[in-house]
Amino acid sequence: MQDQAAGDRPAAEQTVGVQKARSLRRRKEIVEAAMTTFANRGFYNSSLAEIADEVGISAAGILHHFKTKDQLLTEVLRTRDMVDIEEAAHGRELVGLEFLRHLVDTAALNSTRPGITQLYAVMSAESVTTDHPAQEWFRGRYVGLREMVQKALSQARDIGELRDDADVAETAIAIIAVMDGLQVQWLLDPETVDMAAVTHRTIDALVASLAPEED
Repeated sequence: MQDQAAGDRPAAEQTVGVQKARSLRRRKEIVEAAMTTFANRGFYNSSLAEIADEVGISAAGILHHFKTKDQLLTEVLRTRDMVDIEEAAHGRELVGLEFLRHLVDTAALNSTRPGITQLYAVMSAESVTTDHPAQEWFRGRYVGLREMVQKALSQARDIGELRDDADVAETAIAIIAVMDGLQVQWLLDPETVDMAAVTHRTIDALVASLAPEED
């Protein structure tokens, strides 16, 4: 009996492995469909039924993998965030104004991935409404973004690239505001709006306004 059980175990484990791989593949398909649907229609105007239809399953099938629509949105935002994390992981740590110049590269990258850029723009705007499930996620994200840009500006100030009295907090807010606003303008008129060029011009102008005075 023990030998038979031992012999059956690899086949059972193989079956579990296949089922797990199939489940992960299905979850990925659902998230990708939800990402597109939320970007095009917004969270509240999207239904699980239409997301399920894109995947070729029922709404109940989605709920098998994600217990609620809110949980699906959380996974969509987490997946969207991982794109940025993976992209940033390929480079070394950037300090001071070097980090700000990297933001220009980020703007250029965003112009090559309209789906993700649209999702961020739509969801961030919707998140300001009462009880939106993504509100805390975006609030935390903006806090983190401001801290990163403010840290880079502080480093630039500490090494003499900016004046000692440079207001790094307000400058960080201004940079993020411009980048987010550019995303909306670009989505509406991509042939006219160059996100990377305008981000570059804005950062250069802000840095110049905060540069140390020459003796």
